[in-house]
Amino acid sequence: MLYVSGKVEVNVMLLKELAASASPLNEQQVHKLTQVAAELSATQLAWVSGYFYGISQQPAGIAAPAPQANAQPAGTLTIIHASQTGNAKGVAEELQAKASANGVAVKLVSAGDYKVRQLKKETHVLIVASTNGEGEAPDDAIQFHKELKAGKAGKLDGLQYGVIGLGDSSYEFYCQTGKDFDEYLSKAGAKPLLGRLDADVDYEEVCEKWSQEAVDLVKDALKGEAANDVAPVVPLTEGATSLYNKKHPFAAELLTNQAITGRDSDRDVRHFEISLEGSDLTYQPGDALGVWFSNDEQLVDAVLAQTGVDASSEVIVNEQTVTIREALINDYELTQGYASFVQSYAELTDAPKLRALVEDKAALREYCANHQILDIAREQQGALTAEQLQASLRRLTPRLYSIASSQAEVEDEVHLTVGVVRFEQDSEARNGGASAYLADRLEEGGQVRVFVEHNDNFRLPANDDTSIIMVGPGTGIAPFRAFMQERDTRDASGQNWLFFGNPHFTQDFLYQLEWQRYVKSGLLNKISLAFSRDQQEKIYVQHKLREQGAEVYEWLEQGAHFYVCGDANKMAKDVHDALIDIVAEHGKKTQEQATEYVDALRVAKRYQRDVY
Repeated sequence: MLYVSGKVEVNVMLLKELAASASPLNEQQVHKLTQVAAELSATQLAWVSGYFYGISQQPAGIAAPAPQANAQPAGTLTIIHASQTGNAKGVAEELQAKASANGVAVKLVSAGDYKVRQLKKETHVLIVASTNGEGEAPDDAIQFHKELKAGKAGKLDGLQYGVIGLGDSSYEFYCQTGKDFDEYLSKAGAKPLLGRLDADVDYEEVCEKWSQEAVDLVKDALKGEAANDVAPVVPLTEGATSLYNKKHPFAAELLTNQAITGRDSDRDVRHFEISLEGSDLTYQPGDALGVWFSNDEQLVDAVLAQTGVDASSEVIVNEQTVTIREALINDYELTQGYASFVQSYAELTDAPKLRALVEDKAALREYCANHQILDIAREQQGALTAEQLQASLRRLTPRLYSIASSQAEVEDEVHLTVGVVRFEQDSEARNGGASAYLADRLEEGGQVRVFVEHNDNFRLPANDDTSIIMVGPGTGIAPFRAFMQERDTRDASGQNWLFFGNPHFTQDFLYQLEWQRYVKSGLLNKISLAFSRDQQEKIYVQHKLREQGAEVYEWLEQGAHFYVCGDANKMAKDVHDALIDIVAEHGKKTQEQATEYVDALRVAKRYQRDVY
């Protein structure tokens, strides 16, 4: 069996045969080695090979030197990641591996563990940063961002730097954190090693190219000074012993597809149970499950007809020749609108409305949020070639869903709570990509390609005695179901308070019986419900928070952790504003002091958000 990783093929059977003959490794060690090797890229394999060889050449009993938090040998590259869900950290780890494989001594550190004043001692720094909410820094980078903006790094005339910003071009504050870091470092006198990269959701290919260019520049600049230094090992995240990841997903069996909203609800929310048996995938409450999907064939045919492309035309995808129809089914994004397609299609077809939209960024964002690729193409009949259509489209990316179960309870299963995207456009039905794939086109017993996306910025307190407040309206309830299962199995003594909201009590109270059981057992100490359409005045979770502000503040003062999951565009912002107002009112603070209090909660990881 061959496990493919990038351009490297690891023959597991061959490794096992070697182990049985001349290898000094025992069977368990070979098993671990083959698992890890199968998921590494060519760059990572090269680095690991050099790293282990370096260790083998040291005198017996002398361990490889451990990296210090804020110190490095002369000629070291420092890579700082500011990551909310793990994507920026993953890019930074790939960058570290690439640098190490090229003989560059490199240190990888989270922005949350890095002191801004240390920048004065650096010569070369690369930053990989995602953007959170409305242009905010990720939670682990709040303090770093704040101090860098305030100029606390001092003059950085001796520093060369590079920045990768990760984001989604459909949002207003696209890659804002990366742009901020670029601006602040430049103002402090640092010199850019190469231009900033603003990477969209299909970031992997452009990040790979930028990373190689950056490493080459650093290597030339350091002139091999660091080649003999032993670089710190790339940290493997929890669950990394599995063969399966984003690039190599596991073909899992769909066990259950169950509607959990009432028949008269205007929302279709499903509870999915998926088997991970045989994958060795592990997860913690707070993690997400990545789901790869294929596009609806009827939608693909409609796009081809509208753009005038022959379905049998051949194109190249991942160095393989396929028909454009196959490519659109499996490889390209059709169920989300995005600015790059609008601009490209406007140029190819000279569509007046689309050309006008390209000049108005605010209107373009709103338009893309409510139109799929077919809707955009219908603004103007096309006569495109297959290559033109392919070049206009963005690559398909997996969807991430907050995991709604604790592995301590469900073992080799993973549960999801998914709102199926359904709406009408010009009297025609439109469906979401992954959500409709799971709900409508994948039968129970069928296989879905999945992987675990770890999220270290959304974790239960390590101390089971700590109380928690959970705010999760709609499908934002998912991780809190996992939290309660976990705390139940651990017999955690900390108090638990849930704020949940949805339109109607009778139709939309997700997992109602489970929450009632938790209340009855005493595990869930308080539950505050906001069913917005059950009375004339709309009531949301932020209103319930304000109503019970005194007790919320008392819990915070006693050390409680505060969690929010759900819609980023409005709910999360309204909850954030409510929290600041609660602290100001009941803590007798000014708005500025209350904001600092809430920021301090985030820095201490006592205020965590999983928003989308």
